[in-house]
Amino acid sequence: MDDQSALSEITKLKEKLQSVQLPANLQQKALEQIERINLSLKYGGNLSHLDVIEKYIDWIVSLPWFTETKDVIDIVATKQILDKNHFGLERIKQKILEYLSIYKLQKDKLGSNAIHTRPLFFVGLAGTGKTTFAISLAESLGRKFMRIPFGGLASARDLRGQSKTSPESEPGKIIQALREVKVKNPVILLDELDRITPDARAEVMGVLLELLDPNQNMHFVDYFLDYPFSLENVLFVATANNTNNIAPPVLDRLEVVQMPSYTDEEKIEIGKNYIFPKYLKATGVEPTQLTIDEALWPELVRPLGFEPGIRSLERLIETIVRKTAYKLVSGQGNNFYINENNIKEFK
Repeated sequence: MDDQSALSEITKLKEKLQSVQLPANLQQKALEQIERINLSLKYGGNLSHLDVIEKYIDWIVSLPWFTETKDVIDIVATKQILDKNHFGLERIKQKILEYLSIYKLQKDKLGSNAIHTRPLFFVGLAGTGKTTFAISLAESLGRKFMRIPFGGLASARDLRGQSKTSPESEPGKIIQALREVKVKNPVILLDELDRITPDARAEVMGVLLELLDPNQNMHFVDYFLDYPFSLENVLFVATANNTNNIAPPVLDRLEVVQMPSYTDEEKIEIGKNYIFPKYLKATGVEPTQLTIDEALWPELVRPLGFEPGIRSLERLIETIVRKTAYKLVSGQGNNFYINENNIKEFK
């Protein structure tokens, strides 16, 4: 890149910076950095510094500093959403309805910046509905949803970002999530907190304390941005299989909701009325083209013995529907009836 091109890029950066609404002192801080690069280039400075500031400006202008969705808190509608998305689990649904009721009262009386409900923390084995409840919570509020997986998280930098000293540096997963959803008040799922890499657990728990504390998260500083971004309007939800590896101070900031295991009868109801119709719709197979024998369902829910969740059942039903779709398209029949005699063809 020649000097003229570099100057042109600097002009574009200034225009980009001034084309969006930013916190005033952040805009001034960024302008000063652009001027510093400009001055450096005039005296033979390194062009890689221009790449760094370009990336930085791209990030700060694309963050939702002032954009948010408006909460819709309707307890009756929320109950309908929960019933639509989840079979049974009435105690868990009631817990969510109570949580949202308190949230609504606090918001109506104290304003959105004074809400101090502890984030819900769904604890239970795989397939018991933890993630789905978080999605339902976002749907009931009319909020955007984002999931951040903690499985294998190797460093606190994954959450807090890296200082913008090189073109490879980038913000952490929290800021990345906000950029993707384009609002400052999404529901963010902190998924599988118990699966953080052991070597990083202590420092990651330290960042979690800040994220979950309303007195601290309003000034959350990502190392890449080097500027506070308020997370006070983010609704955090967390999940884990168990609480053994969760630091006690983090647990104190969470509202633990213990997920129960499903009985075989409940799995059959979920399979027939929720999972099976979902995959029929997703694949385009008509209900008239695929029938599962009532007597087969007990075998489907226990292919490998007892399992507390429904993950295996979901995979099995998906496989059955996919194989049916293939048979339909490849001309092997117009409709299929699955029973114990032919189930092996569809597994």
